[in-house]
Amino acid sequence: MDVITHYSDEHHRTAVMTLWKIVFGYETAHHTPSLAIDKKLAVDDGLFFVALADDEVTGTVLAGYDGHRGWLYSVAVHPAHRGKGLGARLVHHAERALTQLGCMKINLQILRANEGVTAFYEALGYSTEPHISMGKKIESNIVPPDV
Repeated sequence: MDVITHYSDEHHRTAVMTLWKIVFGYETAHHTPSLAIDKKLAVDDGLFFVALADDEVTGTVLAGYDGHRGWLYSVAVHPAHRGKGLGARLVHHAERALTQLGCMKINLQILRANEGVTAFYEALGYSTEPHISMGKKIESNIVPPDV
């Protein structure tokens, strides 16, 4: 059974970067795993979780909270560990952490290329909302660290 715990940079970094490359593919600079990890750790909010099976990273979830809304990011399960409920357990773990902080609503975004995951989130109580998602990259902050 996978155990969900807080991310530890010292123990999990390389495994998380490898998992994210396998699961997400990441082809844009702002998604560089090492940069994403460093930016999340700089916030120091305790909302970065990993699933472990025998000390091997099998899944991740990041959450964010701005005092009003929460967000889920980087929900990833290694392909060899899918179909066993780990993704749902990771989402529920992050939801509990956000709820304990007073979060009233949790959001997430799905890339069009990954729309097949929609049914997974619907089964967990999420629904499509009539919003237009917009974004703006701040290129000066997208400088990948030396890997």
